[in-house]
Amino acid sequence: MTTPQIAALVAVMAVVTFLTRALPFLLFGRGGGEPPRVVLYLGRFLPPAVIAMLIVYCYRGTSFAGPAGWAPGLIAGLAVVGLHLWKKNNMLSIVGGTILYMVLVQAVF
Repeated sequence: MTTPQIAALVAVMAVVTFLTRALPFLLFGRGGGEPPRVVLYLGRFLPPAVIAMLIVYCYRGTSFAGPAGWAPGLIAGLAVVGLHLWKKNNMLSIVGGTILYMVLVQAVF
């Protein structure tokens, strides 16, 4: 690929990214009125559904042949829930759970 082609690709991606970010404000912003009911419904129910799908995805390959297959994931998952209930900080929950999982997998089990 040549430099002008790469520049054109980057420019197109930048414009598309900007438009996807700006579109909701253009549709529902100043004087746009209330968002449609379906948008409000999706905004309310989609985040928990996505989290549930991520949980299923993360635990789908869990092996129950021995504790090393299931214990690190279970302990780290419970730590994520506990950290989130305690501090209500998404980043702390994710990073804390990931670090705990890696320590358990690499050093304990």
